[in-house]
Amino acid sequence: MIDKLAGALNFYQQALQLRHQRQGVLAGNIANADTPHFKARDFNFSDELARAVAGSEQARALHLTTTSERHFPSGTAGISSEQVDLLYRVPDQPSLDGNTVNMDVERVQFADNSVRYQAALTMINSRIQSLKGAMQSE
Repeated sequence: MIDKLAGALNFYQQALQLRHQRQGVLAGNIANADTPHFKARDFNFSDELARAVAGSEQARALHLTTTSERHFPSGTAGISSEQVDLLYRVPDQPSLDGNTVNMDVERVQFADNSVRYQAALTMINSRIQSLKGAMQSE
């Protein structure tokens, strides 16, 4: 039963985790807007989400049973920040000091990611409410 609940919410969990990571990357770009030779970074959200969901399904399918609590865990279903492929953003107007951060682009991406994070929270909350309603007796 718990596996089915975890499976129903896995997509939303992965989406929220990646939105959080992207917000950190974008905040780092904004924080380093005046740092000489800083290169703006970002990642393709849809590609990383597809990879995270596929990886968590494989991790669930390849679950290892341990016979002792001292055994090492078989791995995590989530995706860590080291596994996200950060890409360099192509600058529209490169500056003389080598910094490629365009504050207008970064602010728009930051706001867009924030709105999408809130939308994902709203969707996961409605999904949880619908699951709770299905489990409660009338």
